[in-house]
Amino acid sequence: MCVKENQILNIFPNRIRERFVQTASKMDELQEIRLQAGGPVRALCGGREFFVTVRGELTRIMGGSCWYMTPGEMEQILNHLCSYSRYAHEEDIRQGFLTVPGGHRVGIAGQVLLGEDGRIRNMKYIRCMNIRISHEICGAADLLMPLIHENGRLLHTLIISPPGCGKTTMLRDLIRQISNGSRWAAGKQVGVVDERSEIGGSYMGMPTNDLGIRTDLLDACPKDQGIMMLVRSMAPEVIAVDEVGGAGDREAILQALQCGCGLIATMHGESMADVTSRGLDGAVFERFAFLGKRDGKCALLLVRGRGGAEIYA
Repeated sequence: MCVKENQILNIFPNRIRERFVQTASKMDELQEIRLQAGGPVRALCGGREFFVTVRGELTRIMGGSCWYMTPGEMEQILNHLCSYSRYAHEEDIRQGFLTVPGGHRVGIAGQVLLGEDGRIRNMKYIRCMNIRISHEICGAADLLMPLIHENGRLLHTLIISPPGCGKTTMLRDLIRQISNGSRWAAGKQVGVVDERSEIGGSYMGMPTNDLGIRTDLLDACPKDQGIMMLVRSMAPEVIAVDEVGGAGDREAILQALQCGCGLIATMHGESMADVTSRGLDGAVFERFAFLGKRDGKCALLLVRGRGGAEIYA
């Protein structure tokens, strides 16, 4: 059994781990494991949905053999994820996700508890989980690399895609190649703000994914604050961030550009209209890479330059 399979199995407590052996064996195609109290356990593999049976088998048919997760089993899994100390993971629970070894992220949903200031204080009665499987694919950015370099200079690049189309995987490999150096440019000092611990797959502050030899990682930090922290303290040549969108993110990006940093970022969306609506148009970025699905697989569909000119299609 490979390391990645063990990482998936270790998400679950011993008493129910055996039911996920077949699911974990599909590691190369496994994208998500979805758990819901009172609902069937589901696994998304290669873009197709499977149900997990009480024997741990995968089936496309939702029938009487399917495993329906109980609230007690959900509690067991959550306690195991928190190393039986929810208090120590209160901040993660408040943000709605837990990160586990390997960079896999467990999204959680339940009853939200608000403080007097109206902000989320905690969450209880966790009844839904989405285990998103992190995939490190060296070479994922090979097609994009020559399109975002010009005479040895890295162009400010924004990667746009709907959820589940590989933008974080693409970003991770871009960081690695830019940091290590490639045929397109010498290696650069890269600063990464990894707000949700997905890029580096950090666990207890240590990245588990290869981000290159010249990369500094700021883990679990808000993007708007982290960008300027790195600029002030680590002198990056390139800043990389995932899922930008808020006004604060845009202001921090503009400040980083004024400091002479290159920029690689991602956002949810499908068109240039989505980009423009967030104020992230050609005044900020020089290349716009659109990802999507082709024949059921994540793919680079289109790259535009400033003014909307097609660079690749």
